[in-house]
Amino acid sequence: MTILVSGGSGLIGRRLISCLEQWGHRVLRLVRSRDLASDRAVYWSTSEGGFDWDDSGSIDAVVHLAGESILGRWTEAKKARIRDSRVGPTGNLCAFLAGMASPPSVLVCASATGFYGNRGDEPLGEASPPGEGFLPRVSRQWEAATEPARDAGIRVVNLRIGMVLTPEGGALAAMRTPFRLGLGGKVGDGRQYMSWITRDDLVSVIRYALESDGLAGPLNAVSPQPVTNAEFTRTLGRVLHRPTPFTVPAFAVRLLFGQMGSDLLLASARVEPDRLREAGFRFAHADLEAALNDLLQAKPSIPAR
Repeated sequence: MTILVSGGSGLIGRRLISCLEQWGHRVLRLVRSRDLASDRAVYWSTSEGGFDWDDSGSIDAVVHLAGESILGRWTEAKKARIRDSRVGPTGNLCAFLAGMASPPSVLVCASATGFYGNRGDEPLGEASPPGEGFLPRVSRQWEAATEPARDAGIRVVNLRIGMVLTPEGGALAAMRTPFRLGLGGKVGDGRQYMSWITRDDLVSVIRYALESDGLAGPLNAVSPQPVTNAEFTRTLGRVLHRPTPFTVPAFAVRLLFGQMGSDLLLASARVEPDRLREAGFRFAHADLEAALNDLLQAKPSIPAR
């Protein structure tokens, strides 16, 4: 297939493109600088919705991953960038795809488990209603922005992605050093659920979504073993052979990180991969301790086709 990918320079996109190419697909990247445009990279202006592309070449599929990181203190400006980097560009992209002479057959668009909000220990599947607050609101708008593509007959899969584990960046990379120094510990009371997935399993889920003709709509991209923050802390400490004696009090998290601390670090979402489980999808890393052992041995490989 010829696959158009946005967010190709990010932590997920880099790995995805490498795997797609090794699986024999042709990848075109969407880039936001004209200087990076080439025969394998198409320039697009996320603010204006313009594409430097004459639609003369056909594409079979699109994977849309671009968006501002949600990490960092959520000032009003930061929240605007989080929302505006997702909702508007997704709508512009989908309108462009819908207007193509020969539209792609499938769009796999990133979303987030933030859709569900802070829900305690309630099991959350794709049929669960959205939560309340900033992240659920952005996630609903983000998914709604794909409607032009769906209305044009493009099969759309909205990936509700959990915390992605890889030693190369993100949460695990940030935690590894303090945990190795014996400074690791739970956040708040530790009872909040964390829904996670390894990066290679996420790449495999994206491939599965691209290739499964009957699959459309929301898809929880998380492992089948959500864990509490306390469980995650104990497991990472055990894998690294380090004690985890500390607790970061909830008030300190709110003081240091503001709304992000309350809505992300202290919030609980016990998200289950109901549709993947029903389809018989096989996770390479379904168990957290096995996943962390594999990841922290840093032996990269291409996910099985």
